[in-house]
Amino acid sequence: MAHPITLRPYQPGDGPLLAALFYETVHTVNARDYTPAQLQAWAPSPEAPDPEAWDRSFQGRRALVAEAGGQIAGFGDLDPKTGCLDRLYVHKDRQGQGVASALCAALEAAARTDRVHTYASLTARSFFLRRGYRLLRENQVERRGVLLTNFLMEKNLPDSP
Repeated sequence: MAHPITLRPYQPGDGPLLAALFYETVHTVNARDYTPAQLQAWAPSPEAPDPEAWDRSFQGRRALVAEAGGQIAGFGDLDPKTGCLDRLYVHKDRQGQGVASALCAALEAAARTDRVHTYASLTARSFFLRRGYRLLRENQVERRGVLLTNFLMEKNLPDSP
């Protein structure tokens, strides 16, 4: 039986665990859509990004951690002022269990804009389409000299401020 998902605010001590989850998710879940070179450019090591820089990147944003059974199941963050949903990652063993949906719903609710946008990976594109996001354009981003494809997607929020 799956453990219930609980959401809590990001705490500075979460950084190393989230960085490891990020690395593992990219190198397993996203491996079906990206080459090994692209995965390595996206997430070069379980210790990257730099813990201080990683912590700073969550500050001033609505950053949430999902837990299930005492373990971190995923995380996500959004800039409430711009509506930019930046990161949304779910542990490889918790895929398809509602973690991303719970995080996304809570992050969208924190937006102080009339729409939310994200740069979705090839892997996440269908998830965002199912949540009512529309595809605005395909995008190429360079990471460590390697091009990665993602998609600028946007969703209008029904009860925006």
